[in-house]
Amino acid sequence: MRLILHLANLFLRGTALMLCLISAVAGLTCLGGAFSDRLDALTHAAPLWLACGGAGLALAVAFSRDGERKALAGVASLGVVAVLALMTPELLSALQRPEEPAKDMSRLKLVQFNAWADNHDPDATTAWLLKQKADVVVLEEAGGAAWPVVRALKKAYPYSTACRFKYGCDTRMFSRWPIVAEHGFHQDDRSLAGGWMTLRHPRGDFTVAGTHFVWPIPAGQWQAQSRTLVGKLAAFPRDSLIVTGDFNSTPWSWSLRRQDKALGLERRTRALASWPTGAFTRVASAPFPVLPIDQVYAGKAWKTVKVERGPSLGSDHRPVVAILAR
Repeated sequence: MRLILHLANLFLRGTALMLCLISAVAGLTCLGGAFSDRLDALTHAAPLWLACGGAGLALAVAFSRDGERKALAGVASLGVVAVLALMTPELLSALQRPEEPAKDMSRLKLVQFNAWADNHDPDATTAWLLKQKADVVVLEEAGGAAWPVVRALKKAYPYSTACRFKYGCDTRMFSRWPIVAEHGFHQDDRSLAGGWMTLRHPRGDFTVAGTHFVWPIPAGQWQAQSRTLVGKLAAFPRDSLIVTGDFNSTPWSWSLRRQDKALGLERRTRALASWPTGAFTRVASAPFPVLPIDQVYAGKAWKTVKVERGPSLGSDHRPVVAILAR
């Protein structure tokens, strides 16, 4: 029995060492994302590195002794501090309460949602979206099993963006207000999914853009898409512009921080985790989302009334509901 306990203690101490080292190495490497897109790819898993550091520290305190405990605690703390340095600004910004808009301001309700081409409950998805009575709906992965959702929204909304290609219309947008101009990014090239639409509104026309970025791994293509998006939207007035989509990037990454600055808009989604949710693979289900990768940006003419996460539907993403006013 004593041998078993000794082996168990060695195993737990070894596990503590492994977790502490993972947290420290990954956390410090993430800081290098300020200079390298390849290293920046690790920042998206910051919650994992933080969990490794916390678990390693707990095991070290519980099962290690004296100098070993101090050494492991120091290594774990190094990783935890590095990760928190990345995440804390975003987490603190999520605590800020939005300003109360003036009573004479006109409100806009927008739903941003990756409907998922493998959507396993399009009926529930459709019912929820219609119940929102949103003014604007932006969908990504609006094909495959999610096509019934698109058909229903086209019937419910008087205006929607068109698709001029047999393939590649990943992003669809729907509006209660007339679309006076629109353009799909695929009309230029195949490097970026999405498009924009300019809406005729009693308070003045404004443009909504929707997009769906690739994963940030391997590095390079995501950053190229970000530069492309900024270039395609450069001609629009920043005050009233709204940009939304599945950016597949977390707000504590250096790449998304650079995009925030390049767009010249305020990101209204703050630490709002939207992925994964439900049965996001054939073998795994997520009880709650961890990564905030769906974003909503808006110009300074718009005031934030409320931004919240919707329920788990048939997608691997949660919808994002943003209410803005101007």
